[in-house]
Amino acid sequence: MSKKKKHFSLLFTTLVTITMALSACAGNNNTANTNPSEDPVELIWYTIGTPQKDLGKVVAEVNKYTLDKINVTLDVKMIDFGDYTQKMQVMVASGEPMDILFTSSWAFDYVQNSRKGAFLQLDDLLKNQGKGIVDTINPAFMEGSRVDGHNYGIPANKELPAQEVFRFNKELLDKYNLDLSSVKTMADLEPLLKTIKENEPEVTPYAMVKDFMPVMPFDYVIEKMPMAVYMDTTDYKVVNIFETPEIKEALHTARKFYQAGYISPEVATSTSVDDLYKAGKWFTDRAATQPLADNLWSVSYGYPVVSTPASQPYIYNWSVMGSMQAISANSEHPEKAMEFLNLLNTDPVLRNMMDSGIEGVHYEKISSNMIKNLPDAKNYDMATFSLGNIMINYLNEGDPENKWEQFKQFNDSGIPAPLLGFNFDTSKITNEIAAVQNVKEEFWAPLMTGSVDPDQYLAKANEKFKAAGLDTIIAEAQTQLDAWKAANNK
Repeated sequence: MSKKKKHFSLLFTTLVTITMALSACAGNNNTANTNPSEDPVELIWYTIGTPQKDLGKVVAEVNKYTLDKINVTLDVKMIDFGDYTQKMQVMVASGEPMDILFTSSWAFDYVQNSRKGAFLQLDDLLKNQGKGIVDTINPAFMEGSRVDGHNYGIPANKELPAQEVFRFNKELLDKYNLDLSSVKTMADLEPLLKTIKENEPEVTPYAMVKDFMPVMPFDYVIEKMPMAVYMDTTDYKVVNIFETPEIKEALHTARKFYQAGYISPEVATSTSVDDLYKAGKWFTDRAATQPLADNLWSVSYGYPVVSTPASQPYIYNWSVMGSMQAISANSEHPEKAMEFLNLLNTDPVLRNMMDSGIEGVHYEKISSNMIKNLPDAKNYDMATFSLGNIMINYLNEGDPENKWEQFKQFNDSGIPAPLLGFNFDTSKITNEIAAVQNVKEEFWAPLMTGSVDPDQYLAKANEKFKAAGLDTIIAEAQTQLDAWKAANNK
């Protein structure tokens, strides 16, 4: 599934321009391999996304470049979005060899795994092999992603806030002359979904996967766990979201859509709907946006995609930490891993090769900084957000020259979420967290996707969550949050 889908000081356009110029120079001159007699180092890199047919072909070209620049080659391993967290947990726990790995607030949790010792502390490496990263990436990301005062990952230099949108296959919108002006909430989609269901039997009206969550007025203590504060909170009270009227209304809407056939009957076990996107057999879904996202999606899918806001642009902990690369605590080559990450985030040639593939095969250049996808681009459609600094990417055909200025404006519009800067320490309640996670695996996807009746299952879920220790977790979160609130004059 393509997720083109996810921060305290803002990135000025002049800084972007200067750093892009400097990084281009650095990529072309300053990082050449100065020790050609040394044996090349192979780095094992685990990253997230639907495995791509041409990954091996592209990595072979990347390796020619990185071998010349820093005497490094890559073994890139991709794990699909829905499987990433579970598979990485198993491999890291078993000591599977790896050097670099994707982590975030929503996949293979950055904060929790930093505290568990899965990642190397990067402070010294950043001062040495990673200096270009520090000079290039928006300082807000580096500051906002510290855990207990230290950096354990390199955030992608990208959009600052997180804003959800409803996306639409524009060909179907136009075919039935459907109006988006009244679509503000999930419930507002109903008449549009009904039209598609009645007239397009081969189309899935609402493309959804098992990790779906309705847009809710909450800032979550742990993302995709049922503890949160309201977005407009003044007392910072932590609530069980399954006891709120808002969740009941949202779950009933999801259930209504499921029963009407707007959602796939297999949604509770689906980890990807990439096949629907490739075939154009979907009408709407929800995704995290960024400036010019509609154009990016349209280029990726090969047909027009449009969107309308489903939420405000909030700056969350998870958006600050929404896409990161960490170095494994067990890496045998931490200096070379940082050297590679430095190159990835400062060298436009490498960054664009990893993102867009091979010139003349997957894309062609139509100007010095703009590309057009070729038919084989469908064999190499990477999750752009997951690969580092997007501010040195080529423009896509149709992008305006001021694209990165629009990113700055979007960042300026961000509204700080109430828990921004608060990182929950779960060390005292690890057993309860594990037990609640087990209950979540049983109930979360069926409830959130409408696959079961909330009138029957919501009470059962709450009962099991409480038995697993949810109230104990909430009490600990409240204690820590009260202390943080007092210390930060909230």
